[in-house]
Amino acid sequence: MWSLPTARRAIILAGCLGTIYTQFTTSPATVQFARSLGGGGWHIGILGALPQAMLMFQFLAAVLANHLRHRRRAWLTASLVQRTVLIPVAFGPWLLPEVDAAVWLWALIAATAADQALGHFGGPLWLSWMGDYLPREGMTRYWGLRHAWMQWAGAAALLATALLLFRTGWDTRTAYSVIVGIAVVSGVIDLLLFLKVEEPPASRNAAPRLAQALVAPFQNVNFRKFISYSCFWHFAAMLGAPFISMYLLVEVGMNLYDVLILWAASWVGGAILSQRVGHWTEEFGNRPMLVLCTAAKSVLMLALVITPREPTLVFWVMIPILAIDSALNAGIAIATNGFLLRHSPAENRAMYIAAGSALAGIVGGVTSVVAGGILSRLLAALGSEGVQLLGMHFSGFHILFLASMLMRVASIGYARRIQEPESSGARRLAVALVAASPLRLIRLPGQARPMREETSQERPDRRAA
Repeated sequence: MWSLPTARRAIILAGCLGTIYTQFTTSPATVQFARSLGGGGWHIGILGALPQAMLMFQFLAAVLANHLRHRRRAWLTASLVQRTVLIPVAFGPWLLPEVDAAVWLWALIAATAADQALGHFGGPLWLSWMGDYLPREGMTRYWGLRHAWMQWAGAAALLATALLLFRTGWDTRTAYSVIVGIAVVSGVIDLLLFLKVEEPPASRNAAPRLAQALVAPFQNVNFRKFISYSCFWHFAAMLGAPFISMYLLVEVGMNLYDVLILWAASWVGGAILSQRVGHWTEEFGNRPMLVLCTAAKSVLMLALVITPREPTLVFWVMIPILAIDSALNAGIAIATNGFLLRHSPAENRAMYIAAGSALAGIVGGVTSVVAGGILSRLLAALGSEGVQLLGMHFSGFHILFLASMLMRVASIGYARRIQEPESSGARRLAVALVAASPLRLIRLPGQARPMREETSQERPDRRAA
């Protein structure tokens, strides 16, 4: 087995390869592939819902984890099947064009459901394994470093996809089959790297009881508040997020190459800031990071609503907006993982992880499907021109984006309810953000001491708490 330093590097490399798999199989190319098979707003809504809805399989994994001494075999088996399930659908329409496109469309939805279900089944097993293996000290900082490399890998994957389409001129179906082939190779290598990572035996209750294990996360008051936040946040986000690529392709009129370049550029924002976000989360706590990132997440929806539908203008406006949004996503992801690992008991960690993410995913999945159906009806009712209001153009897409924006603002209140006594306030984190940016010359009210002094004085208080 690898030593801890070598294993930590391998886990980062595996994360990059796993990100390549995820981006190649869930990028705007998948949306375009579905549209080439006759998919509409409802089908896109279902595809957008599946990554969230299939989180319910985390509960199944959590139940299994309470009866396993070692998790590697179950995780590896499920993940290997997951990484190959899309192959028949990716190559089928290209090799068998005589089969009706509707058959392949629903096969894509079914395969994506299996892909997401198996991936989420492995999630708690892998994360509880990592929670037992990686040192607790500096864990959030390490997740930030890993997330930064994963963001760079995601950007590179999307850029490579865009260049592939631009250089070859392949049709959507041919390009998608090649993309999925590369994804499968990357995803399998990702899994094989963990064969050399040590797995400590899982901590278990002497006689785990299913009912007790299931309700334990909800009996913890602080953890229940986190679950409430996560559920409402997923509801707010999934009102609009699944339809951004479709909006850019269908209504704005951007081509797939430009949309892929746009998403690749967005990942760069997360890559640049993820490591710093990890440091800030380690220093100030998970709660303030969740509060601040949630507070800023409505900016993307607002920009989509107010930016005129001119492809070149939208492209250049969205690059910085999506880069910032990607950094905010990184903050939420790092703080969420940090909260789950820090506040879950070792003997029931997988169930706490499932409760903290799976229930929220179900909410988000249902929201996406319902929103997709509403979008189809809105597009049919309003037509391609939409309506003019206050000198601005509004379509079915804009109505969903506005609803998502309002709900994202409302979710700030849920984030503020999370209790984490050892964390600093969100205001101190905001001061650190200003101090690290070109805005550092602006003095916030009450900021009378240098940030370094303020931080050093805060640390003993947090340790005492």
